[in-house]
Amino acid sequence: MSILKKLALAAGIATALSSAAMAADMTVGFSQIGSESGWRAAETSVTKQQAESRGINLKFADAQQKQENQIKAIRGFIAQGVDAILVAPVVATGWEDVLSEAKEAKIPVILLDRGIDGPEDLYLTSVASDQVKEGKVAGDWLVGTVKDKDCRVVELQGTVGSTPAINRKKGFEEAIAGHSNISIVRSQTGDFTRSKGKEVMEGFLKAENGGKNICAVYAHNDDMAVGAIQAIKDAGLKPGTDILVVSIDGVPDLFSAMAAGEANATVELTPNMAGPAFDALAAYKKDGTMPPKFIITESKLYTPADDPKGEAERRKSLGY
Repeated sequence: MSILKKLALAAGIATALSSAAMAADMTVGFSQIGSESGWRAAETSVTKQQAESRGINLKFADAQQKQENQIKAIRGFIAQGVDAILVAPVVATGWEDVLSEAKEAKIPVILLDRGIDGPEDLYLTSVASDQVKEGKVAGDWLVGTVKDKDCRVVELQGTVGSTPAINRKKGFEEAIAGHSNISIVRSQTGDFTRSKGKEVMEGFLKAENGGKNICAVYAHNDDMAVGAIQAIKDAGLKPGTDILVVSIDGVPDLFSAMAAGEANATVELTPNMAGPAFDALAAYKKDGTMPPKFIITESKLYTPADDPKGEAERRKSLGY
């Protein structure tokens, strides 16, 4: 090894050790929405793993899908004087007061996987997927699959007022616009949960001639899709064949359904939002480096051609 390579390696190790030492001194509060889905559980698990690997003391608060619990938790973190706060906001509105309090306390806030309607100076950065793109990728898949065939779509929306529900709907509608053969005939929230997705899908099936008038179900997350799949089976139809199933997240159970021929496509949402968040935070704490306001993760389409059985197995260690 040349002397230059040795020096570069030594410098790299020193930088890594310096970052690790700095991280070890940090306490970060994490206000999580809850555990409404397999993806949400994986995000929590991965965030804890990322914090542990970096020596960060993570204080975790489960909001049980209630904004008032998140606001209370954030105020608790501020009172404790944490070094930073991560928050996955349950809805988009109503954050200005509490995030202003964090700003006044000079505690940087990082948004994970969901955005807010509020001034951008209230948070350091937002780590999320392009949720409009996710919906568009799902819609583009359906357009390419049904081609000129008439297709009546039922839509399982996410939590009312949440940015994923708003944006994934927008993206899907943009994708099917101009394709008059494809139409959303029914749309209702399933609140991102498997049980609610099943319940709402049962109503759609009854309203649409036992499901015979439905070409496809588009779910804003995989858990609702899995619930819908069960409802379709209970109605005596074949999910994935009689009714196409396309959704978003990329959780193991959806890949298992895909391997069984009961689902057709999913758009991956990585559960590792914390890694980029902690990287941005470390750089900011070290020398004031400002991260991009929006750190966008990849939105990748998976179909039965992408080894769904293997994908299901590979993802199980992430806490789904």
